[in-house]
Amino acid sequence: QVQLVESGGGLVQAGGSLRLSCAASGRTFSDYTMSWFRQAPGKEREFVARISWSSGNTYYADSVKGRFTISGDNAKNTVYLVMNSLKPEDTAVYYCAAVRGTRYCTVGSCYDYWGQGTQVTVSS
Repeated sequence: QVQLVESGGGLVQAGGSLRLSCAASGRTFSDYTMSWFRQAPGKEREFVARISWSSGNTYYADSVKGRFTISGDNAKNTVYLVMNSLKPEDTAVYYCAAVRGTRYCTVGSCYDYWGQGTQVTVSS
């Protein structure tokens, strides 16, 4: 059974940094696409960043481009999201998601597996 477990969220001041982790287990993820999504209170879930584990190709939402970096460690089956220059509008619950194969997809319905989420709060 596939499990995704996020960690690393917390409270940070505007301009600060955080690193989120998504530990994956249950199968080999070398041919998976992994993404981060976020959902702020009262708002719809939105795509943040995506990585193809086999190729390393990445893609970012315009709102985080240049500030966030997604990466993967195959040996640890873990995907990271390094968030720099954080803004209050980055406050949300951040979710890790996975789908088998290379998928150029930024909508949640594409993904088969989800973590429980980790809260990120950025104070002004």
